[in-house]
Amino acid sequence: MKTRQTAHELEIAAASARPPRDQRVPAPKGEALAMLVRRGLQPRTTPLDLPFPAGLDEAAAERLAGKLRHYAFRLFLRGALKPDGDFVPDDVTDYVSASQSRAMAEAMVGLGLAVQGPRGQYRLVRRVSSFGPTLEWYVARELERRYGFDVAAGVKFHARGVGGDLDVVAAAEGRLVYLELKSSPPKHLSEGEIASFFDRVRLLRPDITLFAVDTALRLSDKVVPMLAGELSRRRDGEVSAPRRVERELWALTPHVYAVNGKPDLVANIGRAVAEGLFALAPPL
Repeated sequence: MKTRQTAHELEIAAASARPPRDQRVPAPKGEALAMLVRRGLQPRTTPLDLPFPAGLDEAAAERLAGKLRHYAFRLFLRGALKPDGDFVPDDVTDYVSASQSRAMAEAMVGLGLAVQGPRGQYRLVRRVSSFGPTLEWYVARELERRYGFDVAAGVKFHARGVGGDLDVVAAAEGRLVYLELKSSPPKHLSEGEIASFFDRVRLLRPDITLFAVDTALRLSDKVVPMLAGELSRRRDGEVSAPRRVERELWALTPHVYAVNGKPDLVANIGRAVAEGLFALAPPL
């Protein structure tokens, strides 16, 4: 029968073992990523798939952001990114007039996003897979400039059983904010996407969570019921009904919010963040 080691023998064995391999890695730049590391994650950022060079100078980046603040331009750019080849402005979207479409195509040329070809056609300088990364770039930039957040966009992480990326994470006042951004209309939202979103929230445990859909449509028709339904399922029905804070700003809980893009996507996000910070503050 094997005898149990004495405390002295255990200490001798531990002292004679090889020291653990140095696991230190450089701390990530920025508080937002550092907060993920402190949660046991291994975050990394890769270049976003953007229709423009990532290293735009400040003047060019501000001109582009100024255009992206207009919902109509975001709609147009989203449509222009879809064709495999050249696009004709009038065919990009049904939501703006022909004159607006041509003006926006010319704006894309001025911004260096497209070049004009023959017969009224235009071609993107950089072909990308979707509008999503551009929306992430824009929102992250505005959160930093308007609200003073430290931000990271398109964050990949290593966690077993949890898929997807973190679209935008932001840090300020010792609080972590996680934003899930949807650039497609609500009709394309699936139950699987909602479930994966809540999986990431459960893993991350942010102080404030936002589900932002870049649409002018009501969230109360589909998005809010889907979010509330998944949240109720995870909590065995023990949840309060979603609360409309104002317009299409909805509180699913005091820490989880849904917003749309009307009239100002980033202002709506900022209002939701304020609501979340107030909820975290101590009572009077």
